[in-house]
Amino acid sequence: EVTLVESGGGSVQAGGSLRLSCAASGYPDAMAWFRQTPGKEREGVAFIYRTTGGTLYADSVKGRFTTSLDNAKNTLYLQMNSLTVEDTAVYYCAAREWNGGRWSNADAYNYWGQGTQVTVSS
Repeated sequence: EVTLVESGGGSVQAGGSLRLSCAASGYPDAMAWFRQTPGKEREGVAFIYRTTGGTLYADSVKGRFTTSLDNAKNTLYLQMNSLTVEDTAVYYCAAREWNGGRWSNADAYNYWGQGTQVTVSS
């Protein structure tokens, strides 16, 4: 069983930065960040594979967002820079044991954080 506890959401003006944290219990192979706005499906934002540290990003955040994993603290981070109003959403961290498939498939993740609101104003 893996428990994920997120922190770090909030409000920021466009062009600003925020860092989200996700403290994990257990050591799942793969962790990811998703986001969701009302009426829309959960969207994969960033992914990291624990063993290699390899990362993947949604096209919409490439070059602006960076995910990292501090193994000593067992905490996942999402550094978000150059935020736009389109980044406004509830952000979730997620974890799974890796067995292939599309990293951004939310249905494949077994464990989820509680979500944290990120609001970007113009």
